[in-house]
Amino acid sequence: MTPELTALALAALLQIVQIGLVGWSTARDVGGSEWAGSPRDTPPPKPLSHTTGRLMRATSNHFEGLAFFTIAVLVTTLSGQSTAFTAACAWAYLGARVLYVPAYVASIGSTRSLVWTVGFVATLAMILAALF
Repeated sequence: MTPELTALALAALLQIVQIGLVGWSTARDVGGSEWAGSPRDTPPPKPLSHTTGRLMRATSNHFEGLAFFTIAVLVTTLSGQSTAFTAACAWAYLGARVLYVPAYVASIGSTRSLVWTVGFVATLAMILAALF
């Protein structure tokens, strides 16, 4: 397995952890898993906390970034253009995504934006490296 594919697999596991955190935080906010496990046709019985909202937004943001990162990894791997540079980009993406969650939850705006940018630029660099 290429380093890029390993980073992609770990990024998928990170996304699973984030989904679990959202579920846990939601259940905590509403007083149990009954509403959290429902089809959510009605508003929550209690307001969701800022932390839960931030966890939800961080998870949604990672879904968006993960789509582009997956494309970058597939283009790099399937074209046989895995290099030390693209591997470093993949690990930079993963590291940025790991740091993004606590930066978002703690509401550290400038740090959150910086780590998001690192992940985005790393993804873009992988795609460009495969093209050129």
